[in-house]
Amino acid sequence: EPPTENQSDPMDIIRKFFLKPRDIKDDLDRFVIRQDEAKRAMAVAVCDHYNHVRRCLENPDLVERPYMKQNVLLLGPTGVGKTYLLRTLARLIGVPFVKADATKFSETGYVGHDVEDMVRDLVRSANSDVELAKYGIIYIDEIDKIAASGGQGKDVSGKGVQTNLLKLMEETDVNLVSQSDMMGQMQAMMEMQRGGKAPARTMSTRHILFIVSGAFTGMAEIIRKRLNTHVIGFSSGSESDEFEEDRLLHQATTRDFVDFGYEPEFIGRLPVRVAFDSLKEQDLLEILEQAEDNILRKYIEDFKGYGIELSVDSKALRKIAERAEGEKTGARGLMT
Repeated sequence: EPPTENQSDPMDIIRKFFLKPRDIKDDLDRFVIRQDEAKRAMAVAVCDHYNHVRRCLENPDLVERPYMKQNVLLLGPTGVGKTYLLRTLARLIGVPFVKADATKFSETGYVGHDVEDMVRDLVRSANSDVELAKYGIIYIDEIDKIAASGGQGKDVSGKGVQTNLLKLMEETDVNLVSQSDMMGQMQAMMEMQRGGKAPARTMSTRHILFIVSGAFTGMAEIIRKRLNTHVIGFSSGSESDEFEEDRLLHQATTRDFVDFGYEPEFIGRLPVRVAFDSLKEQDLLEILEQAEDNILRKYIEDFKGYGIELSVDSKALRKIAERAEGEKTGARGLMT
């Protein structure tokens, strides 16, 4: 039913999408500290994608033309802002967004259904607006866990999950009511009996942007072997190791991902690859002092609930950042 005057059409978000990568990067800078390379790559991929979608809505002839989606692969340790960056991005643009963990796919026999559940979740997050959900973002974390295990007999469904995800990331029609969802099937039948318009039964994944991420432990070693770089002499401790690992992840190529355990077709569907850097004490301090929505502001608000005005001086903040770095869990260490 067409929207009334007071009610805006959710699709207007995409029809009026004229943001430039610089606009998105500037907005992300307010919330996410550092990770400039990641913010730039994400801003460009998202702008290209939604500008293309907008042009398809304006000119339906474009829809049929071949289009290579800029699906994104994020690499980096825990707590450096991968999920936070994505949530912030989806919120800034205003499109439906769902997050799933790749680990749950490898724990089930019926992998196909599970993978498609993400698309159904996307429709739910768009308030059942299938037209809007078609242009949403699906984010899959812990993607490194579905790498095939290199013949150690432990690979339950790594390859199977990759194959199923490959279809989704490319283009496929997903049944919006799962075969195992009896309630959903009954609702669809009741809707039709009421004489209402039959709800859409399937949805194409052609214009869904897929973003996957993982810590990729062990990837640095694969890259190091390929580059044949060995640290000469004795390493001066974990900090230089961490720096070395950060530096190596930035040099990951398709070959490294195949050696890690991915099918070439799967990794080929993720053309944009971005490495995140681990956060040092100074970065953690900047999060406390500058980032909007940071953990310190949350605690200040919590104390207000008790009528207490909380203030933390700069020496204490530095001490918190120093101890958080020792936790080795990125920004999560601040809360600890």
